[in-house]
Amino acid sequence: MTTKPSPATIRRWRKYLADERAEAAVYRDLAGRRTGEEREILLALAEAEARHEAHWLALLGDQVGSPRRGDIRTRMLGWLARRFGSVFVLALAQRAEARSPYEDDIDATATMAADERIHEEVVRGLAARGRNRLSGTFRAAVFGANDGLVSNLALVLGIGATGVSTPVILATGIAGLLAGALSMGAGEFVSVRSQRELLAASNPNPETRSALEHLDVDANELSLVYRSRGMTEDEANAHAREVLRDLSVDHHGSGVSIDEHEEIGSSLGAAVSSFLFFASGAIIPVLPYLLGASGYTAVIIAAGLVGIALLGTGAVVGLLSGGPPLKRAIRQLAIGFGAAGATYLLGLLFGTSIG
Repeated sequence: MTTKPSPATIRRWRKYLADERAEAAVYRDLAGRRTGEEREILLALAEAEARHEAHWLALLGDQVGSPRRGDIRTRMLGWLARRFGSVFVLALAQRAEARSPYEDDIDATATMAADERIHEEVVRGLAARGRNRLSGTFRAAVFGANDGLVSNLALVLGIGATGVSTPVILATGIAGLLAGALSMGAGEFVSVRSQRELLAASNPNPETRSALEHLDVDANELSLVYRSRGMTEDEANAHAREVLRDLSVDHHGSGVSIDEHEEIGSSLGAAVSSFLFFASGAIIPVLPYLLGASGYTAVIIAAGLVGIALLGTGAVVGLLSGGPPLKRAIRQLAIGFGAAGATYLLGLLFGTSIG
């Protein structure tokens, strides 16, 4: 005779049932904003959650009760999935899968616990695709804005600590904004342009292809081309024979040309983006002085505004990386305030020494 489950056990099963239904809905909502393979993967995850749902339905039997709402975090995830469907939602879903309680629950099967582990890796893979797509833009946005926040706050506080007047602090802050933003823009322009030129120099000369049909099949250096690009001698010889067998086939990407694994983008676009991202961060420490604040009041307001912004950028980095947002936010805040605090102390020391 089976033991009747306790009310606490029934409540726990009902909670799991509601969570599984909510998670399946999240994956269906995400799938609705995707196409192709990603859509199929997300729908398959939703089907897997439905299998878990069936497990709890079987245990509950006639004690399912009225439908319950899922965990607040899962419901919030569903709301985001319906409206955005972005890599941020996938990163949150990855963390949700990592929090599965099934490994420690005697009523969940080992298969269900293993499923949740695999789901975490599947969602991690999908999130990684999104991270790769926005990595360049995101890097420029986060690092540009963060550099503007920290460097200009440090500059404003350091100059302010020397005891100079508010107009001088304001002028210094504006100068720091423009100098830093222009430096970031120019640096990004040179970096991207140089990268594109290096890749162009590494690409084969397209005119070389016209020489293929005149090569001696038994004695040619085509295999050396492939060996110089990392193939073994046997692989290079085999590939050279394959190319020479059918010159009418377009072998772009087969070894005749180098595959560019990342989209570099335009140097001008990267420069403008870096300028704007830096300026958006650097303007924040200057705002109190632009609005007429001065002295310790301006310092406190500037530090507070920058602190909020640093927490925000740190949390976003945490979300996208699949790590704990609070930990990353506090780390970002500590680094930023540490740099600004050191500059402020040096300003105090310098102001005292010249006083």
